[in-house]
Amino acid sequence: MPKPGKRYLKSTESVESSRAYDLSEAVEIIKAQPDTKFDQTVDIAIRLGVDPRHADQMVRGALVLPHGLGKSVRVLVFAKGDKESEAREAGADHVGAEDLAKKIQDEGWLDFDQVIATPDMMSVVGRLGKVLGPRGLMPNPKLGTVTMDVGKAVNESKSGKIEYRVDKAGIIHASVGKKSFETDKLIENATALIDAVRKAKPSSAKGVYMLKVSLSTTMGPGISISASSAVAA
Repeated sequence: MPKPGKRYLKSTESVESSRAYDLSEAVEIIKAQPDTKFDQTVDIAIRLGVDPRHADQMVRGALVLPHGLGKSVRVLVFAKGDKESEAREAGADHVGAEDLAKKIQDEGWLDFDQVIATPDMMSVVGRLGKVLGPRGLMPNPKLGTVTMDVGKAVNESKSGKIEYRVDKAGIIHASVGKKSFETDKLIENATALIDAVRKAKPSSAKGVYMLKVSLSTTMGPGISISASSAVAA
């Protein structure tokens, strides 16, 4: 295991590993950490008291963060006719049908971050399941990415829509912005996600639902936070 660098060790000096901070305190600590040559992403990890092996305890959803992610999102749309034009007008980066599916299958082309499809195109998109599925790119009606309202879907994706899903270990990993964001914006983004996950609690989940929440930057240590300190107004 590589030895922690000086910057990482410097970042840990202000973090008490045994303490759960208020969300505002955690963000202030992150903002005070040493800068790097690039604008670090701020990530959140939420450990849930669910068993994802059971379908009725799967936690998954999507939301548009109040202040986006601070990066450009490349959107691919599978659509034809009027819906193809609607997607292009909304700012989609790539729009097509069988041609794009073939490019993905034959060339391994993956220069996109989000995939949206109209319902009639799912017979084409479905053949890409083995490629898109493991990467979390498969369109899903529950997440609003299989829709006839492609213009709205593209706008949401460009505005900072994120998808979250509990992994096999019972943890949700997601980004809530960049270190350069203003403190209030990071707090509001993190609060929005925590609140969405809280509301998505499965009725079959028993006991404590949110076991642990932590915030970190790309190069920094995890900071435990109190989920109760991030309650949407």
